[in-house]
Amino acid sequence: MTTYVTAIPPAPSTLARDHFAAEFAFETDCWDVHDALSKGADFVLLDVRSPALFAEGHIAGAINLPHGKITGSKMAAWPENTIFVTYCAGPHCNGAARGALRLAELGRPVKIMAGGVTGWRDEGFALQSTDGT
Repeated sequence: MTTYVTAIPPAPSTLARDHFAAEFAFETDCWDVHDALSKGADFVLLDVRSPALFAEGHIAGAINLPHGKITGSKMAAWPENTIFVTYCAGPHCNGAARGALRLAELGRPVKIMAGGVTGWRDEGFALQSTDGT
């Protein structure tokens, strides 16, 4: 019996390897971001959600810059080779991709943190509100 899973055969291993290896150039995950932040991150973490959602709870150390506000003039505050990691609410939200696209269009190196706030909390990591709690 053929199912929807196997009706289209998997890609050859060489293509699969290239595809999955390339994903790491475009995204990272919550665990790796958390680990990097604990050691002194070598990137800027951008929360691209609204200021209201950021105030309710965000990753400590993140900068709030809604994806629609990412402009060349605002990005001039960082050296050209600064790596940015964007995140939004979670897998149901495309804000991180929108922010990453804007950064890429500005010639900035960028990755998405897969999972966003939902993934962060699923890993058991805490969020911080703007009042510090």
